[in-house]
This record gives sequence, structure tokens and C-alpha cells, in this order.
Amino acid sequence: MARAVVGDLRDRVHGEVIEPTDDAYEEARQVRNGMIQKRPRVIVRPSTVQDIVAAVNYARDNEVDLAIRGGGHSVPGYGTCEDGVVIDMSTMRNVDVDPQARTARVQGGAVWGDLNDAAQQHGLATTGGIISTTGVTGLTLGGGIGYLARAHGLSLDNLLGADVVLADGSAVHASAEENDDLFWALRGGGGNFGVVTSLEFQLHPVGNIVAGPILYELDDAAALMRFYREYIKDAPEQMGAFFGYQIAPPLEFIPEDRHGDTFALMVVCWAGDVSEADKQLAPFYDAAEPVAKGVGEMPYAAINAAFDALYPTGLQHYWKAHFATELTDDAIAAHAAVGPKVPEMTSTMHIYSINGACHRVGPTDTAFAHREATFATVIAGMWPNADDNEKNIQWVRDYYEATSKHSLPSGYINFMSEDDHGRLEDNYGQNYARLVTVKAKYDPDNVFHVNQNIAPK
Repeated sequence: MARAVVGDLRDRVHGEVIEPTDDAYEEARQVRNGMIQKRPRVIVRPSTVQDIVAAVNYARDNEVDLAIRGGGHSVPGYGTCEDGVVIDMSTMRNVDVDPQARTARVQGGAVWGDLNDAAQQHGLATTGGIISTTGVTGLTLGGGIGYLARAHGLSLDNLLGADVVLADGSAVHASAEENDDLFWALRGGGGNFGVVTSLEFQLHPVGNIVAGPILYELDDAAALMRFYREYIKDAPEQMGAFFGYQIAPPLEFIPEDRHGDTFALMVVCWAGDVSEADKQLAPFYDAAEPVAKGVGEMPYAAINAAFDALYPTGLQHYWKAHFATELTDDAIAAHAAVGPKVPEMTSTMHIYSINGACHRVGPTDTAFAHREATFATVIAGMWPNADDNEKNIQWVRDYYEATSKHSLPSGYINFMSEDDHGRLEDNYGQNYARLVTVKAKYDPDNVFHVNQNIAPK
């Protein structure tokens, strides 16, 4: 790719075009995972859809890799590539809320904090993730598991439509009424089908919530998981909760002499009537004696951002994940044996509940196939020092090995590492063949392959 060719791209793009010789390049090439250190030939920060079209055409015509970056949280680093083109959507983050229709139109580079803040001004929200700096588009295209999922479904279940730049450079709209096969595939199929330039979401009335972490002694972990397993089956759907393991950070609500200790964790989010919160949270306090409680009334946007500071850009990341229909006694025993060995304050394991509204969508209604799953587990290794990569990666792999035998063969696409690509067909289950067909229609040459790739056949 000669500099003259990049110069031609500059002539066609109104936004930034950043090359390795530019001062902004070193910062611009970074993604959240510090383990990923790739050097793209050019980074485009578009200001218009036409800029995106120009970048897609350029990558396709020059036969170089094309990566799309939203929030940059992809654990395998799919928001960048070596010696190719990166479309960095971070300059397109506008959110427009229609409070009467309870909808939001979101540009493709927005993060969940952008959407939450705009929607909360009207007492509205939709299912987002756990960290507010996560990209709206990436999370949604892979699923969208979060605090509101039991009440309102996955993020993708709330998607009403999307504008997409395809591999041939054309710009189309996908919805239930228009390009419905593409719309089906976008809801779970990841970034395989094009560059999503904007999304429209259904919003729901969500005012203040009562939420936060509860820490328990490790000896109570197995009992807590058994409680969680039974409780979540019939819990009010306004209750979002997950179990985990956490080394205590130096937060005020945790006794100072327990900072740095490892605990069992429940994070709760009651999104119903605030006056009922004490009643609804009582089971979590009765299941075991809490060591510390950081639970309080707050705007929904606050709980979605509560853990942001723990996970800055630049940590080393290696994750594994699986789905489960049940937390069996054997699975609980495995978690209780390996989970307390969590090696870093920034590493964790979470078991999210995805029943309730998530189960009211059929397994073939969207590309997200595993509607039978009740729990989604993530073993998230995150640590600051690259010298510790080997031991931290081994903890993740050991944990996965111990628990996967008690789980489904599939897992959540958004939690997959690069070496999980062999699980792709399991992850999409009965929907995989249809996804291949849609891929062949909209991207027959696999221009969009820097992802958990569904290859056209």
C-alpha cells in the first residue's frame, strides 16, 4: 500500500486518516487489551457514512485486512489488525432519544455510557452491559447480557433496526421490514456482515434502581451459588444479579483490614419499585452473612459505570466462557475449588442469569441461538503486567477446564478469546448454517473477517 494510495484515501475522507508517521498514531492504534499490539497501515476516524464507505472500498480494493472498532473492548483485539485498515468509530457517538416513542437512535461508535446518560434524562433505559465504556454496537451484535436482561431481554432483543455499510460499499437499512435476513443475522452474528453506522433501540421506563456489590466469605461461596440457582428461577424479572469472585479493592464500604482479601460476590440490581427494594434484597442478606455491602439507590447509569475504574485501557486480557442450563452441584463444587484462586484484583469470574425475558425469544428468532441457557459464565483474566501472562492465562484455562465439563459446549460470543474460534459452530448451534447463507449473500468475499468469523461457503 503505497503512501500515494493512502493519500488518495485522505482525499475521499472528511474525518481523520492516521498513518504510522503521524503523531497521533501510537495512541490511535491501541485497543483495550494491552496484549494486542498490532500496527495497522492506516486508521480512519470517520465523520460521515460516506467516510466509512470510502474506507471499506479502499480495504476491499487493496485486499488488506479491515477491522472495525467501536469501544475497543474485544478481548481478541478484533478492533485492530496488522498492516491493514482500521475504521475507528469513536468519532460517531451521537444519541438521539424520542421519549414519546421510547426509542433511541445511536451512532455506531457510541459506548453504553453515552446511551445510558441520554436515555436516563427521560427515565428510560435498555439492556446494556456491565462496563459503561463498552461499545454499544459490538455488545449488541454479539448478544448484550446485562442487569436488565431478565426484565427486558438481551440488547439485541431491543434492536429495532440498523444502518449498515456492506462489503460492496452500499449503505442499507436492516429491520423486520427491510433486509430482514440481514437484521436476523446482525442480532447475534457479530461484525460479520458489515459496518453498523447506527442502531435504533426500544427503551423502557427505568428510573432510580437499588444496586451494588455484596461481599461474603469464601466459605459461603457454595451455599451462595446454590441459593442463586434456586432463587433466580422464579425471582421477579426486575432483579438482575450475578455471582462472582473478587479480590477486594480499597473501597470505603469494605473494612480496611479486608482490602486485598478474596471474597465471594453477589452484584444485585433491583430495577423495580424502589420502595420494594428492602423486601427484594432480603434473600441475599439471608443466604449468608455479608462482610460488606455497597448497595444503594442510584440512577441506572451509575451501576452500569460502577466498575469502570477497575478496568482501564491497557490491562492484559485473556477470557473463557460457557453457557449452562443449570448450576449443578458438581459445577458448584468446581467453581468453589478454583474460583478462590483468582490471581489479580482485576481478574474475576461472573455467572450471569439470562432467563426471564431472554427465554421468551425463540432460539431461531435471532442469530443468538442458546435461549435454553439460564447462566452465562465468564472467566475474565485481566492483569497489568505482561510478565505475568503465563500464570494468569493458566488460571483462566484451569478454571475453564474444571467447569466446562459441567456446562454446554457453547458460550457467549462476546466473551470468546481468539483461540476459541473452533467453538464457533457450537456457539451458533442450529443457526450456524443460516448465518453462513446470509454471510454468502452480503459478504461473499469475506471482507469482514476480522472477528469471530463466519466464513461464506
